[in-house]
Amino acid sequence: MNREPFANGEFYHVYNRGVDKRKVFLTDADFVRFLKGMDEFNSVDPIGSLYAKSFEKEKLSGSTAKSEDLVDVVAYCLNSNHFHFILRQVSENGISEFMKRLSGGYTWYFNNRLKRSGTLFQGRFKAIHVDYNPYLLHLSAYVNLNNLAHNISRTYRSSWSEYNGEDNKGVCKKDIILDQFDGMNEYIRFAEETLKNIIERKSLYVELESLFFKE
Repeated sequence: MNREPFANGEFYHVYNRGVDKRKVFLTDADFVRFLKGMDEFNSVDPIGSLYAKSFEKEKLSGSTAKSEDLVDVVAYCLNSNHFHFILRQVSENGISEFMKRLSGGYTWYFNNRLKRSGTLFQGRFKAIHVDYNPYLLHLSAYVNLNNLAHNISRTYRSSWSEYNGEDNKGVCKKDIILDQFDGMNEYIRFAEETLKNIIERKSLYVELESLFFKE
């Protein structure tokens, strides 16, 4: 699925789950830490440890400008034991570097918090090239509303709050999707109709999800 090098300017569906299907997000703080990592680690320049950085004093205004991004985050969902992203690579080797930093940093945080050791995620992340615009649009709905597709009412976070206007300070480059619609409300209708179709064909998507995570 991700055997070929990632290409700049191309979109990819990136996903992974906890080793042995274990839960990797247990508390609100876990979601907050992972989302912070999605923002902070998305930088061509290395930033080091988020733990160490949390102790730094605020720098002078104008000196904290972020360097070039590794990826554009288009959409995401974080469920208790797995996650999905839509990413567009914007810097050379950006997706691989972003995922290495994000997964490694979160694993360190999670293991340190729970006094455990070892791997947290099921091997290397998986990725599928999204090479067709209608596919990209429908996938955005699936990722944004993933919790509803699987009837998950708690312990999740997704970029849907960014797309429906509830969160104006998120991590997504949502205009990549929204600019293809006549306003946010049209996209919301499109996503909800897509969700309806997903639920009607739920057995197909359950099978698809199992294929996503197949070794």
